[in-house]
Amino acid sequence: MDPAQEHPDNPFGMDADCRNCPDLCDERTTVVHGYGDVAADFLFVGGRPGPGADRTGVPFTGDPAGRRLQRILGDLGFSSSPPDADQPELDGAYLTYVTRCRHPERGPTDEEVATCDAYLTADVRMINPEIIVPVGQLALRHVAVEHTTRDASTLDVADCHATTIRGRGFELVPMLDPAEQTDAETAAFVEHVGESVLNRDYRQTKGRSGARD
Repeated sequence: MDPAQEHPDNPFGMDADCRNCPDLCDERTTVVHGYGDVAADFLFVGGRPGPGADRTGVPFTGDPAGRRLQRILGDLGFSSSPPDADQPELDGAYLTYVTRCRHPERGPTDEEVATCDAYLTADVRMINPEIIVPVGQLALRHVAVEHTTRDASTLDVADCHATTIRGRGFELVPMLDPAEQTDAETAAFVEHVGESVLNRDYRQTKGRSGARD
């Protein structure tokens, strides 16, 4: 983690009591803002907090899907903590969501996604990553609208999982929702990032070397 960084939890001081979406305020446990290394090259973006993150306040923690993603981070060298850690020690990775509050009975509405967009935009600008990992269908389409020339409505995360998509200023490496991944799909993602992304100088080869248009 950046040695100048005081703590990994909501390091940019975003509104921890945000009340911009009235229908969510009484349903959520906590507002889940970003977490991790502010000097990260890899930005992992989920669609909305899982039940574990809603409890812990830390993205991708506290439930089986979170533990799967934390194992992936460990396998790639981004985490030195066990997969069940509620506050993992991350180096080179930052975790965040398209929307910051969880409704236990439904996914986010289009209005809620739009309302939260300023938070994600701020995360992207302040982290300025080399690689964005959209986790799940909602995250892929939302990130693709802003950061690729592709028609986001045509992108299916199942088809794009463990591939590289050329972005505008970034590369996108989509990932299936960890709650839906098989062990083989997890292994494919780790292999792709480990062999095709980390083992080349992605800072110099963005938009080339195997990246899709």
